[in-house]
Amino acid sequence: MKYEILAPAGSMESLIAGVRSGANAIYLGGKMFNARRNAGNFDNEELKKAVEYCHRHWVKVYLTLNILVGDEELEQAYNTVKYALSVGVDAFIVQDIGVIKMIREHFPTARIHGSTQMSIMSVSGVKQAEEMGLKRVVLAREMTIDEIEEIRESTNLELEVFVHGALCMSVSGQCYMSSVLGSRSGNRGLCAQPCRLPFTARGDSKECALSLKDLSIIKHLDNLKGVTSLKIEGRMKRPEYVSAAVNAVKGAIDGCYNQELEHNLNSVFSRSGFTDGYLTGNRGAAMFGTRQKEDVLSAKEVLKSISHNYDNENPLLPIDFEFECRENQPCKLTAWGLDKSVEIVGPVAERAINKPMTPESVKMRLSKLGGTQFYAGNVKATVDEGLIIPASQINELRRKAVEEIERLPEITVTALPLKLPAVAEKSNTPYLTASFKNAQQIPDRHPFKYVFIPIDSSLEDFVDNRAGVVLPRGLFGQEERLKKQLTRLKGAGVTRALCGNLGSYRLAKDLGFQVFGDFGLNIFNSLSAMQIDNPILSFELTAQQANKINADNTGIIVYGKIPLMLTRNCPVKSTIGCEKCNRQGTLTDRMGYEFPVICSSYPCVEILNSVPLYMLDRMNEIKTDFAHLYFTNESMEEVEQIIKMYENSQKPTFKYTRGLYQRGVI
Repeated sequence: MKYEILAPAGSMESLIAGVRSGANAIYLGGKMFNARRNAGNFDNEELKKAVEYCHRHWVKVYLTLNILVGDEELEQAYNTVKYALSVGVDAFIVQDIGVIKMIREHFPTARIHGSTQMSIMSVSGVKQAEEMGLKRVVLAREMTIDEIEEIRESTNLELEVFVHGALCMSVSGQCYMSSVLGSRSGNRGLCAQPCRLPFTARGDSKECALSLKDLSIIKHLDNLKGVTSLKIEGRMKRPEYVSAAVNAVKGAIDGCYNQELEHNLNSVFSRSGFTDGYLTGNRGAAMFGTRQKEDVLSAKEVLKSISHNYDNENPLLPIDFEFECRENQPCKLTAWGLDKSVEIVGPVAERAINKPMTPESVKMRLSKLGGTQFYAGNVKATVDEGLIIPASQINELRRKAVEEIERLPEITVTALPLKLPAVAEKSNTPYLTASFKNAQQIPDRHPFKYVFIPIDSSLEDFVDNRAGVVLPRGLFGQEERLKKQLTRLKGAGVTRALCGNLGSYRLAKDLGFQVFGDFGLNIFNSLSAMQIDNPILSFELTAQQANKINADNTGIIVYGKIPLMLTRNCPVKSTIGCEKCNRQGTLTDRMGYEFPVICSSYPCVEILNSVPLYMLDRMNEIKTDFAHLYFTNESMEEVEQIIKMYENSQKPTFKYTRGLYQRGVI
């Protein structure tokens, strides 16, 4: 099986390290619109040089556009794509479905890969991505071998899988901790990594209950047959890390992953070792770790030796030569490499006075490719007897042939003029909707036009409350189960579904439900909102931005303990176990704030904010079509109190936050 080795580059030094170590493709970011905005990244001129260097080495370049983009930024995103195409970028890694729509409609030749930030983890999610025009998806990092296999068998879409690097506690694209707590959004490329700080489920401040070891599944490549690309995380890492990781993956592909490669990986960067827990299903306490003094010291041993891997060009690509020299005719050198051929015409040979050249001497001369990225493949030489051409001229023929092989073609960009929907603030008085953790929270009398309860609620609860269904955001391996439950609910008369994942959205729509897009879809601009029915907009928008989204029937959350993380490895279970938790788990940070951990019968848990978002006394500022109340661990009496406070436009009597509706994200 031939895999693509996809290496990260946060700088030109890391890019060169990846290429010279044997990567087949490089992913990198510009100065904006990428999920590692704190990396060095590449301005326009640097991007041009990077692509040229890579293409001369037969290496592809993928530009990351993997953040959420506001309406006011779409024109700049368009210009970024147009320029990137003009310098030869091979594909774009994109999170925002609005940006996907913009690229697809304005750049028909552009190739789009779905970022892991899209939280694609199911067959229906991949089908939705394919329908949106994607050529490849980067699967969620939390998937098992069997779950990846199920998707691979269901699609011809290229699949990309992370095989090494840092591992977030949250499912990518579903983490709001950094933004809600400090305005630095992971979905906008500026995560401050608060999860690496002390959190505990036992009151022990030394615990780091949200810090996972780095991922490494390099030993398991035999289980990834059918996957196109093996991705290495690390655009914030140094060049030696990139080189060590590429060499390790290359060694595993070639069947020679050994102790030296593994030692280099462990030494150059780790957090108390690595984990393969998601892929193998061995989740639990062993997956957690932090960066220790020993980890830092071990790096010093190997950095210098690893750097020699890419000091100079490595001969990684073959080049074939055929030389022909006939009496009284100009000699001719034909070369094949990088999927093309060139022909160089040289001088007419002279009669040799002493020692004539031979086919063997010419082949030896042509094979001297030191200092280049090439090694000699098939070299043929046909020489009439008694002729001579100076060695310097044969060297010059070889040099010109290599130069022509490396010459890049001219690039033509097909770009349609940018057309974007007009934006203007709406002037609605929003109607209300609400979701509940269980039906027992719903009062007999309430102001909600629509209510939604979890999919595992009883049929009686759905019927008695005329409720719609909340679909889980974490679908790992559970799509068939979900489909059966939805079919049963549809048969009982349930008609509406609140969907926070592209896979569940696609599944519910295919089954004929009236779908509402939940916050997990990260709807951040008008182009993305237009593609989702009845979307609850991202709570990372300001209220002013949300009010201007130009799409039908949009809403925002105006009350609730916002989920800061969706995670497949429960930090409470991994720390104290389910018995002691009794489904009432909490995490405590170093400041003493408590964050509820909400269980689900589906594979993930949610970590909620310590205080609720509250906008019920400022509803005059909300102009979206509807406003959503997100109830989690409140009692029915507390729900009734919240409703009364809404009806009286009352300021809260408890600790609360305005979220990001005023301050926004960076």
